[in-house]
Amino acid sequence: MDRLSLSTLGQHLQTLRRARGWSLSQLATAAGIAKSNLSRLEQGDGNPTLDTIWRLAVQLDVPFGTLVAPIKVPLGEDGVEVHLLDQGQDSPRVDAYWMRCAPHTVRHAEGHTPGARESLTVISGRLEAGPEDDIRPLGAGDTLEFHADQPHLYRTRDTWATLLMSIVYADMQAEP
Repeated sequence: MDRLSLSTLGQHLQTLRRARGWSLSQLATAAGIAKSNLSRLEQGDGNPTLDTIWRLAVQLDVPFGTLVAPIKVPLGEDGVEVHLLDQGQDSPRVDAYWMRCAPHTVRHAEGHTPGARESLTVISGRLEAGPEDDIRPLGAGDTLEFHADQPHLYRTRDTWATLLMSIVYADMQAEP
């Protein structure tokens, strides 16, 4: 992630944390990350993983897209790139993402906020995806919907996979 994006993410994260009246220690403990890592992240330093950003979003009770909306470059790690395309402003909240997975990638995702649902539509390539106890093979044009408030995964074999992902958040309102 570039320096400007990190700084923007850090400022946004700090604003959301303070608006809830939380200390660095409270949020770090709730998200299961070191206070020093959260402090560096808020200062625009560090190298946050997608999992760290997801955990922070869950603890702050905001869509992942709310944290990454100010970032204009794709976020990526371990063969997966994610880019926020749009955030709905209605209720329920809906975020839309472009996602690309390199060959031989396995991405384990933690559960999102309670009641969240995820929909994947494969644009090109092949992958297996879904809740960890119900993985489904998908190819170009296939769509899969599942409850995303439980651990799930994305796995590619020999090819790249590009997909559109939408997440519908239950009982979540737009941030001001």
